[in-house]
Amino acid sequence: MPIHPLEPQRLYRQIAEQVRTLITAGEFPPGSRLPAERDLARQLGVSRPSVREALIALEVEGWVEVRTGSGVYVLDRSRQANGAARKVPATEWGPLELIRARRVIEGEIASLAAAQATRKHMKAIREAIAWMKQDADRNVAPLDGDRAFHTAIAEACDNVVLLETVQAFWDARHGPLFTQLGGHFETVASWRKAIAEHEAVLAAIEAHDAGAARAAMQNHMDKSHTRFSASWRRANAS
Repeated sequence: MPIHPLEPQRLYRQIAEQVRTLITAGEFPPGSRLPAERDLARQLGVSRPSVREALIALEVEGWVEVRTGSGVYVLDRSRQANGAARKVPATEWGPLELIRARRVIEGEIASLAAAQATRKHMKAIREAIAWMKQDADRNVAPLDGDRAFHTAIAEACDNVVLLETVQAFWDARHGPLFTQLGGHFETVASWRKAIAEHEAVLAAIEAHDAGAARAAMQNHMDKSHTRFSASWRRANAS
């Protein structure tokens, strides 16, 4: 029998597997509501963000449905058409964990940018924010402008490793987990809040204040994490 290499499982996948096992064993039959995130987190000995990532993975794969203002309900998979659900790649990062990683790295990148940014770089950052505003005014998610904003800041560091790291982090939001989570919590109103946070980062970079730039970027990531961690009852409320 051939030996197959083992791959470390991300925590949210381990949690999702446990919940999936309980569902298939009949512990949570179709139509039933799963326990609250805080209860699942306490029972499993993990953080609530990790539980949220697991529930989103289960929703992507057609095991549960998140109902705004109510909770998370088990679906009847016998009634699902073949191929209706997507699969979450084993390599996909958890969205909330990704935001925490971005806080660490992009905070330092913003600090470097404040020390090194030229007029050309600051012009690119301003244009990215203007692009975001234009899309938000048209009720379009300003994703292209957001990517341009974070890319422009990384470019100011004159380090291709940092630039490609930022771009890889940002592009990870196109995965099924981040897309599904964003569908619950991203609105034009939430994007306008993010734009204001971007403007604070720009102001610090223009002032060449490295500490303020780091703090502003970290604050932006903290606020993003909070928005995606809000109660399901508040999903799409703003």
